[in-house]
Amino acid sequence: MYLEHYGLSEAPFSITPDPRFVYLSERHRDALAHLLFGIGQGGGGGFVQLTGEVGTGKTTLCRLLLEQLPDNVRVALVLNPRLSPPELLETICQELGIRLPARRTSLKALVDALNGYLLDAYAQGLRVVLIIDEAQNLSVEALEQVRLLTNLETDTQKLLQIVLLGQPELRDILARDDLRQLAQRITARFHLTPLDAAETEAYLRHRYAVAGGVRFPFTKLALKRIQHHSGGVPRLVNIIAERALLGGYAHDQAQIGERWVDQAAREALAPRLSKLPRPTLAAVVGVALAAIVVAFLLWPKASPPPVPAPAPAAAVPVAEVVPYLPGDALDQRVRLAGDSPQPAWSQLLGLWTVRANEAALADVANCPPVLAPGLFCLRGRASLDKLAALGRPTLLRLQSSEGDAWAVLLGADAVRVRLWLGGGRFDTDRLALERTWRGDYAAIWRGPAFLAPPPAAGDSGPAVDWIHDRLRDRAGLDTPDAGPAVLDAASLVAVRRVQTKHGLVADGVIGPETLMALSSGDSDGPRLRRVLD
Repeated sequence: MYLEHYGLSEAPFSITPDPRFVYLSERHRDALAHLLFGIGQGGGGGFVQLTGEVGTGKTTLCRLLLEQLPDNVRVALVLNPRLSPPELLETICQELGIRLPARRTSLKALVDALNGYLLDAYAQGLRVVLIIDEAQNLSVEALEQVRLLTNLETDTQKLLQIVLLGQPELRDILARDDLRQLAQRITARFHLTPLDAAETEAYLRHRYAVAGGVRFPFTKLALKRIQHHSGGVPRLVNIIAERALLGGYAHDQAQIGERWVDQAAREALAPRLSKLPRPTLAAVVGVALAAIVVAFLLWPKASPPPVPAPAPAAAVPVAEVVPYLPGDALDQRVRLAGDSPQPAWSQLLGLWTVRANEAALADVANCPPVLAPGLFCLRGRASLDKLAALGRPTLLRLQSSEGDAWAVLLGADAVRVRLWLGGGRFDTDRLALERTWRGDYAAIWRGPAFLAPPPAAGDSGPAVDWIHDRLRDRAGLDTPDAGPAVLDAASLVAVRRVQTKHGLVADGVIGPETLMALSSGDSDGPRLRRVLD
């Protein structure tokens, strides 16, 4: 079928949440990091809330979250929350494998059974998480029952961590006055927004490559039309792209232009979702009457048909609002954050979507050069300009008048920086950060496992091939067409150019910092943002 026409091994734009096709935008990485951190707090208690429009990827993130949970976490996943309070408690107990009493209709019996399970799990060092998908469908009574579950606790720790996933209506429901007790217990909120134009293109290219595609078929204008019709909602992007490929195949087209995208949107989307202009009923009737008049009176010229109304402007995704913290308040924020580096490490690992099996190997406290196969750690001292040139989020050790704290650098420009610190993100003055930070940093990055240990002058092999590929793209290295790649004198000159560009010591030695600099131009992984863009 059309797969052979485009050289694909499988359908690239299926709407089923296949983990192999997952593309995480910066917002999706942040959301996953919030979920992992909220669960990682363990006994910290409170709710974690993730909302987003239909089709923005909440279910996909939930699947990724389940894949990355540590072995000591037990999960109850509720997918159909249209339940009464007793039915909800019964479902939770069944998900956790709790043997229920004979009289299941008694709320007290169900709560007692759940409490006994939670106390036993706590004694074994286990954490228990309740995830409720489509939480906007919970009744007020069920929401109140969920809130009461957070009262199950010891003297020092909550026994159950609760994650609510839902559509934007969930925010409106929890803003009700009669649910303010529950709203006050939400300790982490995150709202998924649609993809922007650049992210939509990266999303399409990623999925097409995973499906085995080599030559990307969509033109630049086609990509703009996909963004226009879909509004950046991943599910709609998939639907339009899949239909456009079928249209191109039916007409033996190797490239998909805007014409096929417009036709795909007209055929595949519901009328209210399609951004294409459509003639009104009056216009259709008018055209029909004009045709009848022409047929019977044999006019030499027909009146032109009514011009369709112009297409409505595409909805512009609401930009994320990040609070601003005055520079003179940063010291207090550092003091309140505490000195444990673990929350910041969890945030950074979440940004890189480090899986549970990798995290189990990762000795992040000591930051060895290799955390897990293909996952590297780097620790040292640098300037802010150097970290900005590397272009990746990094951990910064900040100092206050009463102790140290670890923050994650998420963005930087000439005036401001964006930090994650103490459970939240904010922008602050760059000068204030430089007064608080003495240059200590830690970073992680991904690359092929064969980069450990780094190659030396005169070496050849896969690591040298990888380095040469990047030196050709980023330092203008001219390599021979035949023969194995070797780290020769010309290669080391190109290495020095890369080192100079990234603020490193231009010694031609390929160490961990240089490898990270070479990988920083790759599209995979999180990137620093310009704060004022």
